[in-house]
Amino acid sequence: MTDDDTDQPRAGQTGLVVKIPEAEPAVRGGRERLDPGAREGVPAHVTVLFPFLRASRIDGAVRRVLTEVLAAQPAFTVRFESCRRFPGVLYLAPEPDGPFRQLTEAVAERWPEAPPFGGRFDEVVPHLTVAQGHDEAALQRAEAALVGGLPVTARVSSVALLVHDGTRWHERASFPLGQVS
Repeated sequence: MTDDDTDQPRAGQTGLVVKIPEAEPAVRGGRERLDPGAREGVPAHVTVLFPFLRASRIDGAVRRVLTEVLAAQPAFTVRFESCRRFPGVLYLAPEPDGPFRQLTEAVAERWPEAPPFGGRFDEVVPHLTVAQGHDEAALQRAEAALVGGLPVTARVSSVALLVHDGTRWHERASFPLGQVS
């Protein structure tokens, strides 16, 4: 997760993510070497909304609304079985990706002042970043090392609020998704 203006996270910046701990064994090595966010404490994740509100704006009322908005979205199971690319980025593609899109849409609809990725992209593509900011050869090596650890299946039942302290990201809160009966 990076800042729109400087590509460097700043103290007080926040993001909403779905942590995917089941992917850590497969992606940890590549992320530690090739993803700056991992070195700053960001776990394996799929972003729901970044950047979100400044930490100073997240009070009890915002938390209550986040709880309501996210509880209205059902928990789901996701599978990561293929690698894909953006320019300079290697990522795992979630299947299905629709539930992630719905989470992003629900939060962004409630807080239109916080568009996904600062409004930089016409379409938000759910993904779990493994490597970013490296040349094609590094991405190819990372992908070759990763494919043996796939597929990864995960149960998604919450969204975490991460806050940057100026050096590292920390989880500030977790919001459960609704349960499917």
